[in-house]
Amino acid sequence: MSYTLPTGDDYHVGPFVKTTSPQVIEILGGAGLDFAVLDAEHAPYDRAALDLAMIAGRAAKLPLFVRVHERSASALLSVLDMGAAGVLVPHVDTEQDAREVVAHCRYVGGDRGYSSSPRAAGYGALGMKQAIAHGDRAVVVCQIESVPAVENAAAIANVPGVGAVFIGRADLALSMGLDNTQDARVSEATDHVIQAARAAGTAIGMFVGSNAERDKYRALGVGWFVQSSDQTLLRQAAQAIARPSSSESP
Repeated sequence: MSYTLPTGDDYHVGPFVKTTSPQVIEILGGAGLDFAVLDAEHAPYDRAALDLAMIAGRAAKLPLFVRVHERSASALLSVLDMGAAGVLVPHVDTEQDAREVVAHCRYVGGDRGYSSSPRAAGYGALGMKQAIAHGDRAVVVCQIESVPAVENAAAIANVPGVGAVFIGRADLALSMGLDNTQDARVSEATDHVIQAARAAGTAIGMFVGSNAERDKYRALGVGWFVQSSDQTLLRQAAQAIARPSSSESP
């Protein structure tokens, strides 16, 4: 399923999905979201579970990204062949890292292997030219989540084929020796990446925990938001209907 990143003052929002259930994808698809990200880095997604999720995403007309567990050619090829709208690639620390990621995701000018048999090529129904053109529209999002990545943010954002940079504040904080994503030093680094990406004309994404935080970063030029996760949304809804504990009872 093809997907286009937001431009100008527009913004898109979608959650991480960490539960390997196709029904979760169907439910999210009816909720008015712009996309969802299957978290194959931190959730127990194998190839079969990812494949089922992709089928559900197509049925629900919900574009699905995959946060891959590594940025190898085989990991990227696998999810793109399944029909992912794009990839969210962790730990892109240098311009060279970004160039390699883009090459693994592109037929033309890259090294993505071609086959007419997977879902991305219509199971053989698309001609080679059409399948290549369709495949090369997959969106590449590079995660900036270390001190070196922040220092190289401008170079990464300027790599042709990088659709967006995604600021991962949790790992960035760890890279700085911190345990608080709201630390002023993390915020300063975040602002640096935003400014670098805006100067490059590259879209900016980040994870946010609330609508208020989303509005804050929208005003700074961020337009692609991963907000919450299926697990968090379920927990919040469950807590909302749970009986008060005895200590909270009148």
